[in-house]
Amino acid sequence: MRTASARNSQIVSHPEGEPIQPPAAPANDAIACAKFPRTDTARTPTECGHLPFLIKRDGTWLYRGSPITRKPMVCLFSTILKRDEDGKYLLESPAERGFIDVEDVPFIAVELDWSGHGKTQTLCFRTNTDQCITAGPEHPIRIAHDLLTCEPTPYLHIRDGKGRFPVEARINRATYYELVALAEPGSVHGRPVLGVWSEGAFFSLGDLPAGCGRK
Repeated sequence: MRTASARNSQIVSHPEGEPIQPPAAPANDAIACAKFPRTDTARTPTECGHLPFLIKRDGTWLYRGSPITRKPMVCLFSTILKRDEDGKYLLESPAERGFIDVEDVPFIAVELDWSGHGKTQTLCFRTNTDQCITAGPEHPIRIAHDLLTCEPTPYLHIRDGKGRFPVEARINRATYYELVALAEPGSVHGRPVLGVWSEGAFFSLGDLPAGCGRK
């Protein structure tokens, strides 16, 4: 199990540099909307179009192509990150909203803490923005496979989107290996699999190899 000091460590490090500051612009310009989040409220958020943000596959946030080096700013923006009915990502405050680009998913699960065993086991993941998410019925784990290599990629449900597309975190390789070490034989829809329990729910990590745990 990870130590408390490990859980409190920084996850994503970037080269030292000046913090990204959105340039001054007219209030109706999309760049001005990049000053999220605002404390004022509005019944209908102002549409800012496409904002110059990109979240890379490794979890790095870019603004106009440059990394945002201040982690507190990244964590703040992440609290207003949402996903619309079409699966597009956006930053939305009560006053303004605008779409951003995401290479894969916006979060990375970088650490695993667990307690219990079997059906009483609890798996708690920490993300690169220091969110602690406990896997379970409301936060399922899923496995996607590359169409060419069939390599598995695990994801964790962070929160619901506005439609059928959730906001997720990709479980990084080191954390996935820890998850596999906790796996045990089980069954999903009558098919033997290896999986893990958390909060009373069983999540498949893959088919059970022939001769391994089969009766």
